[in-house]
Amino acid sequence: VHEFSAIINPPQSGILAVGEIYEELKLVNDKTVSVKMINLVLSVDHRVVDGAIAASFLNKVKFFIENPLGMLI
Repeated sequence: VHEFSAIINPPQSGILAVGEIYEELKLVNDKTVSVKMINLVLSVDHRVVDGAIAASFLNKVKFFIENPLGMLI
């Protein structure tokens, strides 16, 4: 599954849907390179969780996936 949106079931307040890891071509410094990508979709109940806080959480997840050694500090 490339990407999907998970459905929240009460009493859950949020759920993270993780898609497959796939390769995509990107242009870096005028060179075409193959990079690995993943789609993450965070579904939250906005009655419980503010959308800005959910976006901040997703940014932190992205940071730690890109920089796993950051979890040791």
